[in-house]
Amino acid sequence: MPANACLEGHQHKPIIMMKKNLLALLLTVIISFSLKAQNPIIKDIFTADPAPIVHKGTVYLYTGHDTASVTATNYKMPDWHVFSSKDMVNWKDHGVLLSPQTFSWATGDAYAAQCIERDGKFYWFVSTFHKSNADSKGGSAIGVAVSDSPTGPFKDAIGKALITHEMTTDTKHGWKDIDPTVFIDDDGQAYLFWGNGSCKWVKLKKNMIEMDGQISVFKPQNYIEGPWVYKREKLYYLVYASAGTKPEMIEYCTATNPAGPWTYRGIIQKNVPNSFTTHPGIIDFKGKSYFFYHNGSLPTGGSYRRSICVDYMYYNPDGTIKEIVQTTEGVKPAK
Repeated sequence: MPANACLEGHQHKPIIMMKKNLLALLLTVIISFSLKAQNPIIKDIFTADPAPIVHKGTVYLYTGHDTASVTATNYKMPDWHVFSSKDMVNWKDHGVLLSPQTFSWATGDAYAAQCIERDGKFYWFVSTFHKSNADSKGGSAIGVAVSDSPTGPFKDAIGKALITHEMTTDTKHGWKDIDPTVFIDDDGQAYLFWGNGSCKWVKLKKNMIEMDGQISVFKPQNYIEGPWVYKREKLYYLVYASAGTKPEMIEYCTATNPAGPWTYRGIIQKNVPNSFTTHPGIIDFKGKSYFFYHNGSLPTGGSYRRSICVDYMYYNPDGTIKEIVQTTEGVKPAK
């Protein structure tokens, strides 16, 4: 072996080791970034309008599904998905579990929806559009599907729309009856809230598929759409997308009675990245409060190609909500 062969071998070893160290460092950075950058939490499809529930130690997340092209100037939302997680970090996609085609009376896109459990059944309230026929002149409508499981199969619970365009007359535009949110009070009374342009609400019978009384209409400050109603301790919360600025922000009111009066409390989430709209979904899980929303931050994302995120939510001692801090890190695994 030439004398300089050994020398060259020794010279190459530091270079090889340096390359290995650089590669290891790069992999560490990539892994570290992927672990920290949890938001958006769903990355393989575009999702919108988050509606989480907690059932038997698992979070079920009901979502819309954006499929519009990169250059589209309107929504294309063919169906609803369900995801589940036991730790708020790892999410399983249960696939398409519902679409407007599930309802014989429905047509158009799969707008915001929310599912709730009662007496072992799961009622999924959805917003879409009604076909023009003897029952309706068309326009937005709210239906309800039912299942024995949070992941289906779901079927139309009543064979017709629960809320039709003709039932509300305070505004005239065709999409005024969208974005249902539903909750059950401590006394067992269920309430349905919804609406674009104004907020509507009505009591539901215990079977969850019939109205119990007349529809009421009111207009919280800056309200535009996407209500989320829930109760925490002795306060009722009405959280919604606001029209005070463009793009939308999230503002809220509180009340001591679900029928109101509602007291305006202010902004809790400012504009989101790369999306005109945002939409709230709120749960408590394993001792922490979580705020779900959507933005347009995935590659090729935007106002019609949105993605769901989640961050922590905190309350002040008087029950008011602290401003949501939007992060790319998201939340840590719930224990």
